[in-house]
Amino acid sequence: MILGEFLGGIYSIWNQLIFAISNFRVQDIVDIAVMSFVIYKFIGFLMESRAGQLVKGIVILLVIYLIADWGNLVILEWALSGIMNAAIVAAAVIFQPEIRRLLEKVGHTNFKKGLLLEDEQTPVSYCIDNVAKAAGIMSESKIGALIVFERKSQLAEIISTGTVIDAQPSVSVINNIFFPKSPLHDGAMIIRDGRIYSAGCILPLTQREDISAQLGTRHRAAIGMTENSDAVVLVVSEETGIISIVVNGKITRNYSAVNAAAELKRILEEQQQTEKTNFVQTFVKKISDLKNIKGKEENK
Repeated sequence: MILGEFLGGIYSIWNQLIFAISNFRVQDIVDIAVMSFVIYKFIGFLMESRAGQLVKGIVILLVIYLIADWGNLVILEWALSGIMNAAIVAAAVIFQPEIRRLLEKVGHTNFKKGLLLEDEQTPVSYCIDNVAKAAGIMSESKIGALIVFERKSQLAEIISTGTVIDAQPSVSVINNIFFPKSPLHDGAMIIRDGRIYSAGCILPLTQREDISAQLGTRHRAAIGMTENSDAVVLVVSEETGIISIVVNGKITRNYSAVNAAAELKRILEEQQQTEKTNFVQTFVKKISDLKNIKGKEENK
């Protein structure tokens, strides 16, 4: 009997889920996406400011208030109600600078390609700019560098050969890692999700024999890395200071810091945008297919 009720409940939930999916609209996708964006930014705002501590305090007071209400503790409930009302009013005064900054951020947003984007850089864009600036400095000083941008292919085996750092990709940090007397300068730096994840890593060398004699070990390692994965590699030659970018085993050279940043953004950010677009298109297509199937069943 209990098993039958349980299976009946599962069946009911399954039918409700199928009904909800079959009646899903494009507007619902937009609605969910916008609400998710707002919640994400609000949580980020709380984490960046002192408001996070206030919210924790309000949540604690709310829990105590609910307990007081459940236990019929009239005096405690009355006191907490007054405190919470005062806390909400006080928050608008105490955190006026943070609220103003949040509203200024909203005012600086713009619509681009149908998506709400901030003027602030994404982590990947910020990382690329700093890597390119650091490469420009190292190019002028003829300091060798080997920087790998991880994409879909996970580079766990390569990362295990170096030292995990997991740091913000600032220009000074990148230059310090590749400084000739640094213990990690001879290896490769691995960039994962816009952060310096590891350094001093050993890359596989290409076995090709048609490589120019002008290309040294760093370039051979960069080519070998991109032959075995979908990674993108930036190389700074220690002998000539030339900046090169390697993708799919093919090397292009003589980049300036500005051109290198533009090329890396074109390769890395366009791929991310394509993946997001393909995901949305696939999701919408599946919803449309479910509607068609439901329509055919109703016609029968």
